[in-house]
Amino acid sequence: MRFTRFVLASFMIAASATAALASASTVPTNYQPDPALQKASRGELESRIRKACTITQARVQNVTETSLSSPCGCYASRTLRSMSADEVQAYRDTGVFNEGARGKALSAIDACKLQRPI
Repeated sequence: MRFTRFVLASFMIAASATAALASASTVPTNYQPDPALQKASRGELESRIRKACTITQARVQNVTETSLSSPCGCYASRTLRSMSADEVQAYRDTGVFNEGARGKALSAIDACKLQRPI
């Protein structure tokens, strides 16, 4: 039960972080990055970004998360592929995209035909 709560909390943090980053909003002052990011593989990072995208886009577009599997997969892979090693490390350290990665994430949103969060 605790593990399930931890996983759900992690996904929600990732979702809020990605939403904040993609919309160029600030990160809440009480935000704590997930320590698991430090040891996550690139595949796990991509999965977290994809999940955050599906949650955010489902809210923005008022559709089901399952309908966003393909476009959010596009977004996650494009964003992570375009990030430099320093940008990936900054994401691992902070749990949010830095300024350079944020621009790349916005480009991926557009390329994958997703809606930019407000």
